[in-house]
Amino acid sequence: MTAAAVLLVMTACSSQKKLARLQEEKVEIQLPREADYLPDNVSGEVFRPADTLYVKGEDGRNQILLRAVKDTTTGEMVATDVLEAAIVTARFRNKAERNGKVDLEFQIKVPSLMLDENWEMTLHPDMFLLGDSLSLEPIVISGRAHRAAQKKGYERYNDYINRIITDTSVFVNRGLLERYIERNIPELYAYRNDSSYVDDGSFRAFYGVTFDEAVEHYTNHCLRRRNERKASGAQAEFHRLVKAPILSEGIRLDTVWQASDGDFVYNYLQTVKTRPQLRKVDVVVSGDIRRQGKRLYEIPSTDTLTFYISTLSGFVRDVVRYKTKVVYRRAEANMSSLILFPVGKAEIREDLGHNEEEIRSIKQNLRHLLSNEVYDLDSIVVTANSSPDGLYRKNAQLSERRAGSVSSYFGRFMSSVRDSIRSERGFAVDTTGRVRTETVERIRFISRSNAENWEALDEMMESGVHFSASERESYRKYRQIKDPDRRDWLMHRESFYPVMHDSLYPLLRTVVFDFHLHRKGMVKDTVQTTVIDDVYMDGLQALKDRDFEKAVEVLGPYKDYNAAVAYLAMDRNYNAMEILKKEAPSPQVLYLMAILHSRQGDFQQAVDSYLEACRQDPSYIPRGNLDPEISVLIKTYGLNRQEDGSHE
Repeated sequence: MTAAAVLLVMTACSSQKKLARLQEEKVEIQLPREADYLPDNVSGEVFRPADTLYVKGEDGRNQILLRAVKDTTTGEMVATDVLEAAIVTARFRNKAERNGKVDLEFQIKVPSLMLDENWEMTLHPDMFLLGDSLSLEPIVISGRAHRAAQKKGYERYNDYINRIITDTSVFVNRGLLERYIERNIPELYAYRNDSSYVDDGSFRAFYGVTFDEAVEHYTNHCLRRRNERKASGAQAEFHRLVKAPILSEGIRLDTVWQASDGDFVYNYLQTVKTRPQLRKVDVVVSGDIRRQGKRLYEIPSTDTLTFYISTLSGFVRDVVRYKTKVVYRRAEANMSSLILFPVGKAEIREDLGHNEEEIRSIKQNLRHLLSNEVYDLDSIVVTANSSPDGLYRKNAQLSERRAGSVSSYFGRFMSSVRDSIRSERGFAVDTTGRVRTETVERIRFISRSNAENWEALDEMMESGVHFSASERESYRKYRQIKDPDRRDWLMHRESFYPVMHDSLYPLLRTVVFDFHLHRKGMVKDTVQTTVIDDVYMDGLQALKDRDFEKAVEVLGPYKDYNAAVAYLAMDRNYNAMEILKKEAPSPQVLYLMAILHSRQGDFQQAVDSYLEACRQDPSYIPRGNLDPEISVLIKTYGLNRQEDGSHE
């Protein structure tokens, strides 16, 4: 037996022994829970490497192996650098939210017994928050021998692919085909060195067979079918040869494990966007060990690691803000309707065009105004408009008649509604205790007319998409003519007139209702009152819901305490400081000032502000451990320490 064969057998035996121990001892991975995990033992310097792995060197000292990369020469995964360092395990149980996000950092410790050069380990971190589960990017750790087998599988698959023929012309027996053409179709054979094109139809017309049919006759179909079967089976062949595909995307770590006696430690950092009511996040890690796609060992799920999330939104002052509003006694409303009339007449016909629908809408509005509990209806101004079609004098007379017709028509309707409301309300008792009959005052209709609605036509022409710039300019010139009849007559010869006449003129024949109302029971013309500031309250709710961008946008202009909290949450420290400096030094304000001073590096001011906040309100003593800006001060300067050395 060769030395290589002996080494292979020894390696296989070693792997089997490891696997037997794993199954017997039910070895687990760990999410470390050291004592320094508790808030009062948190280190001021938190080392946060990205995509690193920790191994123990031959000299027994801890090393940090940075992210592995592929060597372009050998194709192997190698480390980019090795640094001497200690494994940092200090972490927060309570994580602080900043900028609407929170960084959750945890370590995954894999016992050396689970590491073997013939194996591939995949770890699956799962996150649970607010009843939802989120699968994080897995961690893949491959042994050197396992990766070599993977590469060998890819090489064998590439050899298979390279044997698939893509140029189907190689299956044609060119010699026999040329000999056939030379003997039977000499005219075509003469073109063998000529670039002239002979279409397939002409070919068949002369020789009774197409060129494609001739090629098909001299094609080796057996070889072609064999090649097609090979191409169609490429996917199945990939799964046969490549037992464990090499993953390159959607994973956190893909590296070749270097054999050593130490455990594998990976520092996992996941950024989570916070949501309303998010108070804690649970993390569980599971996984498995495989050899060339075959599962050898299912790694049991770890105990749940819980992160409790603190947020600055807890400092919100839940206040109701009011604003001054001027209430006016009188009010106005209007609506425009397109009521069609018979040509040259003022009679209202419900069966004409869309009149039935228009009249129904008007009646609904009138009924609503009459029964309104806030306003009484004083009068209605009815304005009938006509188009420029025809003589101005006749249009003026027609508009007056139509306005009167509309006023009479809806006046009768209002009378019937008024009587109905009076009967429904019946009797009521006034403030003196006397019984009185509810009345609805008679509504006054005022008829007005607009002979030709040129102003509305101006707007339609300017915004009309059917008219060019030159046509609109021509229309403007005609508008300078004072006589409306001459103006309309001269426009007849313009190219835009037919479209204007047929599409726009009918829209000008409208009836406009202007409603004049007054507020019930109000004598003065204006009264000032206070109402809830809905805009501010929306911003306050956004702050509670941790939508800090919206909160800053809405609350910023108010420049009050809650605006400062929003600025602080978005790390806009200057804006927050300018507001808080003007606030009374309450415990809340002092604590937030401590955070700001700590961010700005003014630690003396930060300590003074924090201690004063705790003196005024002792509940801020434990709160300091939740915010990294304050916990650093507590650890560095030994704040809140009791005589026995423990923290309060």
